[in-house]
Amino acid sequence: MNDKFAFRLITVVSVVVFVVVCVLQAKVFTLFPDVTVIPSWVFFLPRLNAIINGTCTVLLIISFYQIKKGNVLVHKRLNLTAFVLSSLFLVSYIIFHATGIQTSYGGQGAIRYFYYFILITHIILAAVVLPLVLFSFYSGLSMKVARHRKLVRWSYPIWLYVTITGVIVYVMISPYYTFN
Repeated sequence: MNDKFAFRLITVVSVVVFVVVCVLQAKVFTLFPDVTVIPSWVFFLPRLNAIINGTCTVLLIISFYQIKKGNVLVHKRLNLTAFVLSSLFLVSYIIFHATGIQTSYGGQGAIRYFYYFILITHIILAAVVLPLVLFSFYSGLSMKVARHRKLVRWSYPIWLYVTITGVIVYVMISPYYTFN
């Protein structure tokens, strides 16, 4: 695959994912217009997403440690595992939000502002991180190490922040789920 094709593919994938997530957040359509027919396993997906995010956080930290030790193969394997898990997260996230289930945060006072700050930064950076991660992966797997290092200076901390805040958002919103 040449750089031009990779750039186009990464751009298309990033835009499509962004549009799908925006459509789901806008509640333009739902898979289950009648919430009484939503399969019971769907209600586990937010918890699964938090577990996946937490696992990715650990993998990313260990991966960083491994590359600092010069262990490229373990670094690559850990990042590929984190990428696969993040992809599964995205599928799970899309399925859950396609059901039309809505939950509002019920906290009051300063904690409410903290929650919304974390949520908003999480959402914005989640949108930004996908193309960064894809370009980082492409550069790393293509052994374009200098470009990979430049990209990872941005993609790694953003990806790590998104995985950590994903867990925080879940922990803070889960008491307000009406389907527990």
